[in-house]
Parts: sequence; structure tokens; C-alpha cells
Amino acid sequence: MRPEFATCATGKTQSPVHIQPGDALPADLEPISFEYGPLVGRIHHTGHTDQDDVQGTNMLVVRGKVYRLVQFHFHHPAEEMINYRGFPMVAHLVHKDSEGRLAGVALLMELGAENPVLAQAWARMPLKAGEQYLLDAGRLSVADTLPKERGYYTFTGSLTTPPCSEGVTWVVMKQPVAISQTQLETFRRLFPLNARPVQPLNARLVQESR
Repeated sequence: MRPEFATCATGKTQSPVHIQPGDALPADLEPISFEYGPLVGRIHHTGHTDQDDVQGTNMLVVRGKVYRLVQFHFHHPAEEMINYRGFPMVAHLVHKDSEGRLAGVALLMELGAENPVLAQAWARMPLKAGEQYLLDAGRLSVADTLPKERGYYTFTGSLTTPPCSEGVTWVVMKQPVAISQTQLETFRRLFPLNARPVQPLNARLVQESR
């Protein structure tokens, strides 16, 4: 491992995590607020995943702080686990505040109906590392794929890919969103396994909205 990635091995608040029974403390957390507009940006093949870089003022408000959505990407299978349950896929929505601090939202995915945002974002899916395409601007919003129920878990963690930087505020939505079998297979053919194993909680506090 490159020296600048040492935190991936030595960090004590690494992500992803497995939230097991008894790990989460119920709390009167304020509702999470998503203020997402039309989806504008580009999709590119990073060699590790398909990543959508988002333009505009799509905002997240969580725990009294405001963050701007900068990109979202996908992992198969889902990196997070909840109460011993795994999921076939997860979308990570990465946000940044005015001081450069990061907040990630994990949208766990289960098999069901076609996901309309993915149908748009993957209409011209890059097939080779380095390829990129503009998104079909304005037809849909990332808000269209958010779960109806807004309950969540939150904790302090890290990026799940190198350099595994810590100090990231993570929000894991309790209610999964749907992805079709065809959409899952499309991603799985390109990225058969691009998930990091769960990391120790190391006595971190996980809060659960009531």
C-alpha cells in the first residue's frame, strides 16, 4: 500500500461498518433535509466504479450543517450491513461543506422496480476506464431515488476508498431503494466486486433517528 494510504490500515474510525443490534443509540435527531434539483453533470468510469459528478446547488442539511452534493457512485455488493443483512448494491452520495468537510449518504439498494435515476444516469454508461459522458441534463433529480421514509443512522467514519480519509459524517438511510435485476447485472458485469469489507466500530457512537 502506498504510504499516503496508510490510514486505510491504521485508522480507528474507518468505513464501511456493520451496524448490529445494540450498536445504535436511538436519539431525537432532526429530520434530514435533501434539497436536490435537476440532475446535471457527467458520468465517468474511474476504473473502480461509475461515478456521477454533479453540478449545481444540490444541498443536504444534516445535524445542523449544510453540504453540497459533489458526486455519487456505486458499490456491488453494498458495503454497509444492517443487523446481519447485506444488500446487492449501494449508492454513496458524497457532499462537501464550505470548509471542505465531507458527508456521505448511503442509499442501500434491493431488487425491485427499475430505478429511474439509474436508467437516466446509465443510458450511456462508460464501459472503459477513463471514458466519460455528459448526463442527459435536467430530466430527473437525484431526489427521485430517495426513500419515502427518512429514518437514518449516523456516525463518524471515513472514505471507503484510498486514501480512506477520516472525519466523514456518514448517514445510512434505513429504508432501501429499488434497483432492477437488469440494472444490477449491468453494473455487476463491469464491476464484479468493488466493495470494501466492513471495518471495526472501535466503540464509535452510532445514533439512530426515532
